[in-house]
Amino acid sequence: MSINTHNLVLQPTRKLGQLREEGSAPLEGAVWYVAENVGDGLAYFFPKGSLAKMNWLTADMILDGNYLVVFVLTLQEGENGPAFRLVFGALNQCQARIRVPLEAVKQNRWRYPREGAWLKPMCGGDVVDLKKVDRMTLTVLRKSDEPARWCLTSFVATFNEPTKLTKPLLLKGPLLDEFGQSTLHDWATKTRSKGELIERLKSQLETAPNRRFPESYSRWGGWKELQFEGTGYFRTHHDGRRWWLIDPEGYAFWSTGLDCVRPDTDANIEGLEDALSWLPEQESEFKAAFHVSFEKHRHFNYLVANFIRAFGPDLWHDHWATITISLMREWGFNTVANWSDWRIASREGFPYVRPLNLHVKYVPYIFRDFPDVFHPDFEQDAAKFAEPLHETAEDPAFIGYFLMNEPTWGFAKQLPAEGMLLTTNSCETRKGLSDFLRKRYSNSNAALSASWGVDVTFAEIAEGEWKKPITQSARNDLAEFSTLMVKRLYETLSRACKQVDPNHLNLGARYYTVPPDWAVEGMKCFDVFSINCYMERVPADKLAPLSEKLGMPIMIGEWHFGALDVGLPASGIGRVPNQEERGKAFRVYVETAAAEPWCVGVHWFTLYDQSAIGRFDGENYNIGFLDVCNRPYEQMVNAAQLTHQRLYKVAAGHLPPYNEPVRYLPKLFL
Repeated sequence: MSINTHNLVLQPTRKLGQLREEGSAPLEGAVWYVAENVGDGLAYFFPKGSLAKMNWLTADMILDGNYLVVFVLTLQEGENGPAFRLVFGALNQCQARIRVPLEAVKQNRWRYPREGAWLKPMCGGDVVDLKKVDRMTLTVLRKSDEPARWCLTSFVATFNEPTKLTKPLLLKGPLLDEFGQSTLHDWATKTRSKGELIERLKSQLETAPNRRFPESYSRWGGWKELQFEGTGYFRTHHDGRRWWLIDPEGYAFWSTGLDCVRPDTDANIEGLEDALSWLPEQESEFKAAFHVSFEKHRHFNYLVANFIRAFGPDLWHDHWATITISLMREWGFNTVANWSDWRIASREGFPYVRPLNLHVKYVPYIFRDFPDVFHPDFEQDAAKFAEPLHETAEDPAFIGYFLMNEPTWGFAKQLPAEGMLLTTNSCETRKGLSDFLRKRYSNSNAALSASWGVDVTFAEIAEGEWKKPITQSARNDLAEFSTLMVKRLYETLSRACKQVDPNHLNLGARYYTVPPDWAVEGMKCFDVFSINCYMERVPADKLAPLSEKLGMPIMIGEWHFGALDVGLPASGIGRVPNQEERGKAFRVYVETAAAEPWCVGVHWFTLYDQSAIGRFDGENYNIGFLDVCNRPYEQMVNAAQLTHQRLYKVAAGHLPPYNEPVRYLPKLFL
């Protein structure tokens, strides 16, 4: 990594917590550090404004051990001032280059692309002014039970972009074996040979025709013991005691699904080719295992390669689909959930959902992924957004669609209206905000200024670079307008979708948690309210009143639990000690959710484990029912079968939910 006289080298000023040094390291100028506890780390102090004329912040590191460590980098304006946060992880035993674009402090972007062993850099905290920043910290945010050990060079602030790392130092050689399994770990169910792999896959195909739904299930996976009016499509229904989905034949349906039902243990190998034990030529029989991402990163899918080994380049996908749908039936899942190859479900008449993707063309984004919804051309973007629904509008197996997934504006500390003021100088929604405030304050700049506690005009709110403080009184107004922004966003999209497809359910926006009140107020146009909920169980105290308020049922779009006993560096967002506890955690979550009268389904994320070297953004979790070699986790399969055999009786109140104690552990995820 080149350093010139125009760069600013930042040396740590002091250690935080119980951090200790362990001497020189294999990277030039680096030092080994050991952290016993979360919060241990390094503090850097420098003259105020030193970073103001710089564009990048960079350093090299190597993470020791076998398990993920998550770090947080903060830039702060003085001891008690606002602080910007960047969270990231790293691959073990592989050199990583941290490359932070300092524009990130504006908070107009939630996540930057991973680069090699530097994983999932995510922005949070406050907007900061680099002219006022005089300190930085690097601390451990999450780790396993083991001490965190890493080596790190000095940080360097640069004007020019630092070079990307393409030939990382590998302390223990390649990180993946020829089947895509970790070389740093060993575990009992690891696949040991090509013969073992091929025998498993061929056996799964041979026995696929024998796999069926539980006897109590209808052809759609509904409950034969409770039938209402069938309309030929899925719908919602409240029977006086609880909410149900209703399948096309009228049977009560509770959606238990798997996300990412597709052949996917995709590994982002860009800059990590030396970390692979085996990588075929792209123009070979394994061509289908390669792809290039939107960010121009090269990827390789070891699961696909393993199926090609067994069935060849022409038949592998059809055989994968046959095996997968049959396994889902046998395990009792009745929904091919989000991010999936829904076409295989449609062909099989297997219930499925679809995600829609908003990529605006006619209007700009005004804060992160929030579009300029007051722009008259947003209607054109909404119409384009809804077009994919034409192809499934008359499919009875189609349950419904999600409008989006975890909008990144929802992760911001700033409200959408606040973020818009800070990052977008001119847009129709800012003009709408100005008009909203003119009505509120009787077109009086003086009244507005008195309320906000700052000298401000409606014209300044309508356009121009915003440099004034945002007081709590201002934030209260911005929260109300943010509700109008959210309402306009979702009502416009929902209306466009119903025009194309009046037959299927609008399943909501999959917010990353229970949304704040200002957001919920703008989300009343769905048929089903959806959130992603990575808690130990669904939070009935928050979701029951939400369902009552909105007059609609709730679906959980994502959840999971993982462990560190099967060769993955991280557990996932939920963490338990081992596979047996994963099965117990699955049963508790599903059955306690089914017992809630407002809940109509939960979808596990995902069918497969992620790659040990990380997917597109770097996540590398043990969250699958299957590993990269298509071996099922038997403890999970057994748990799913036991739960699905009794699921509908639990939902109907005939049986109590499974509620055995589970050993939940501190979370370890990016």
